[in-house]
Parts: sequence; C-alpha cells; structure tokens
Amino acid sequence: MPRSLSNPTVAHQPKAVVKEKDRDPVAAGKRDAAFNRSASFNYFLTDKFEAGISLRGTEVKSIREGKANLKDAYGLLKDGECFLLNAHIGPFSHGNAMNHDSLRTRKLLLHKQEVRKLEGMTKQKGFTLIPVRLYFRNGRVKCEIALAKGKQEWDKRATERKREADSEAKAAVARSQRQ
Repeated sequence: MPRSLSNPTVAHQPKAVVKEKDRDPVAAGKRDAAFNRSASFNYFLTDKFEAGISLRGTEVKSIREGKANLKDAYGLLKDGECFLLNAHIGPFSHGNAMNHDSLRTRKLLLHKQEVRKLEGMTKQKGFTLIPVRLYFRNGRVKCEIALAKGKQEWDKRATERKREADSEAKAAVARSQRQ
C-alpha cells in the first residue's frame, strides 16, 4: 500500500477549480481579439463574412495576448483566393528568432461560392474588403470581413450627426423615465 494512503495524517488536496471569471475571455470566445474601429467610420459595410485565417503558432499566441491591429488592413482577391494584407500582429513576447513577420500577407479561408460572390461584388466600382474583427471560435482564430464602400467626408459628418442625435434621444428618454 502506498505510504500516503496508509498515513491518515496526509490530506489529499482537491484539484484547483477554475472559476468562470478567471478564465481567459479571448480563449473562451467571449470578446473580440481585435476590432477595427475605423471600419464603420470610414466605410459603408454591406455584407459580412466569417473567414478562417491561416496563421503560424506565434501569431495565434500574439493574438491571444491582444497584439493584433486591423486599422490599415484590407482584403485582396487574387487567383480565386482571398488574402489579408497590412494586418499587424505584433511579435510574440516569448518568441525566439523564428518569430513571425508582423505585417506578412495571410491567407483567408473561405468557401469557393463566397469567393466568387466577393469577386463579383469587388469588381463593382468602389467596393473593397475590410476586416472588421478577429475573434476565437472553438479555439480557432476567425476573421470577420465585410464588403465595404468608402465614405466621403460629408458621409462621415452625417453619420456623426446621426450618432449624436441618437445618444441625445436616449438621454432624453432616460431623463423622462427618472422623473
């Protein structure tokens, strides 16, 4: 008989219980790993697609650390494939000489019919592909890309005025409910 089992003074310690609030929210899929704030400000976003993204191991670890930036990123269709350009994923903090290049071109994984639809739409004047967010789904990094058309300066001002009017209306409703 093992000594610890025969000795009643040795207490067996239970396994550590990880509480829901202590889990990594990015790994659990509860929040975006990266979000492109300027996308809805600079573009009219029409159709959105979920795409897988071909990454290296250090890139996934960097995204989990929150080192991804989609501000200047865009999608490109070439030879029936979709690529993500200018997406900055910072180097992994514990990486070595084999760490990834921060601005490398990454392949987006889409179904063939989705690629054909995007090719048809981007050939229309003014449409482009913009990544909206990076997030985790079942442990895999996904990229939400949107078919977008650029806004003019007056469009941006109109959007800002509408946003301010909506927030003022919500504040007025909240004030009236308090009284």
